[in-house]
Amino acid sequence: MNQTIKEKLAVLPAEPGCYLMKDKHGTVIYVGKSKLLRNRVRSYFTGANDRKTQRLVQEIENFEYVVTSSEMEALILEMNLIKKYDPKYNVMLKDDKSYPYIKITAERHPRLLITRKVKKDKGRYFGPYPNVIAARETKKLLDRLYPLRKCKNPPGRPCLYYHMGQCLACSETPPGREDYRLIVQNITSFLQGGYKEIKQDLSSKMQEASEQLNFERAMELRDQIQHIEAVMEKQKMTINDRMDRDIFNYSYDKGWMCIQTFFVRQGKLIERDVSVFPFFDEPQETFISFIGRFYLHQHHPKPKEILLPIGSDVEMLKGLLEVNVHTPYRGRKKELVELAGKNAKIALEEKFSLIERDEERTILAVERLGELLNIEMPHRIEAFDNSNIQGTDPVSAMVVFEDGKPSKKEYRKYKIKHVEGPDDYETMREVVRRRYTRVLKENLPLPDLIMVDGGKGQMGAALDVLENELGLDIPLCGLAKDDKHKTSELLYGFPPEVVPLSRQSQEFYLVQRIQDEVHRFAISFHRQLRGKSAFQSELDKIPGVGEKRRRLLLTHFKSVTEIKKAKLADLTKLGVPRNTAEDILAHLNSKEEE
Repeated sequence: MNQTIKEKLAVLPAEPGCYLMKDKHGTVIYVGKSKLLRNRVRSYFTGANDRKTQRLVQEIENFEYVVTSSEMEALILEMNLIKKYDPKYNVMLKDDKSYPYIKITAERHPRLLITRKVKKDKGRYFGPYPNVIAARETKKLLDRLYPLRKCKNPPGRPCLYYHMGQCLACSETPPGREDYRLIVQNITSFLQGGYKEIKQDLSSKMQEASEQLNFERAMELRDQIQHIEAVMEKQKMTINDRMDRDIFNYSYDKGWMCIQTFFVRQGKLIERDVSVFPFFDEPQETFISFIGRFYLHQHHPKPKEILLPIGSDVEMLKGLLEVNVHTPYRGRKKELVELAGKNAKIALEEKFSLIERDEERTILAVERLGELLNIEMPHRIEAFDNSNIQGTDPVSAMVVFEDGKPSKKEYRKYKIKHVEGPDDYETMREVVRRRYTRVLKENLPLPDLIMVDGGKGQMGAALDVLENELGLDIPLCGLAKDDKHKTSELLYGFPPEVVPLSRQSQEFYLVQRIQDEVHRFAISFHRQLRGKSAFQSELDKIPGVGEKRRRLLLTHFKSVTEIKKAKLADLTKLGVPRNTAEDILAHLNSKEEE
């Protein structure tokens, strides 16, 4: 488990929602839901897991989460996210199925159906219903209450459902259009929330059956009530009109703003965007400006509708974006806007918590490092590393860490001028001399601690320059590496002694970060110089090869070595004159013979 995950686990909210596990490439490999995100997500990284879960956890490098208002909402959102990302570790909800809807057809004799597909066929759709069994039981109840068509028999040819009182379409005198309109209206009212009378009636019948000791009938009625309650639970994650819309809300505090964007496609919430940034204007102005840039500068496709929180400047965005923009005051749309705001607030709180924990952890590591070295707290640390290959293009680099964090504007690169051959000690002397001569001359701040990449030899060279040439008394330590080029030991004093650092301590991680950073900076500088040298020393000495032609050759052949292997025709095909092509091959081959 990496440090990023550790920090995020510590600030997880105790709320329902969905979580997205990601691998090292940022690919979503698993989507899950929970009524308590804090406990569920932490459980993956603590305690015993089965083999499958262990394989999943080994690949997790980061995770995200979306807070919902209920576990039911989390379930629907989980389905949408799984269909969106198709995570390899999810085995449920990945097929082409979706949650069912209850449908009233638009036929002459309407039917009540369970369907998983929503079509533009003038039918009325209600749902989706995550609890499939509850949806089916509710349909059975509606079939008993409202006898819509159940068969394809012509009038006068009764079916079995007709004899059960559940299908009147095949009777000798089927209902008229007005009768059907009233039945459809009653079913619509029931499925849109007007089910309380029926539920109350079922509760009364259940009570009567219980008093009459008819417990079997009472249990049947109780189950019907529970099915109705399960079906009619509101869902914010899906809107039945199947419209594409974007939903924005925000939260701000301490000069920072978080804007949450929910993307609803075909009525389903399938994606969200989180932006956290410092702001300097009024919150409302910053919010509106962000949305304008979101569509006009970042070229996000504009949906049919944009929903904003109450108080937003709707008219300005309407004129700017030329789409339908409004603020909902009630209903499911308002709940989604509020949910976006809730997620924005939680994301901002998480950022502050992570910042505080990171600063506390880092400052404590710096303090502890000072205690171990028996020096004052080293607020400013300067570290040096050398890089060369058999003495060619020798360079050195310096990085600066202030209060445990890199200060990249103060990084410095050095081309070694006065050292010939691979002499790491003299290279260290030169760079330390140049650095601190300038510090003294320009009255720049002195470091509280100097780190050199190396052992006794590098430390001795740097210390000799500091004390004997420049008269500086600055604590100095060395960073030794193991055979895998990883931080192994911290050396201090003269003669150098190993400082006892626990490999699991924050101060060890700090030293490791500093050593890795200065090594990376030195290597990148050396490669940059070596690359320029490799290109210039060969091609730029040839008459007729300028900057454009050199770039053309290297783009096509990738390297000077490949140019050497080329034939005369290969060069002339690129537009290089024949005489210049002959000069290029002659020059490169002569250099190879040398």
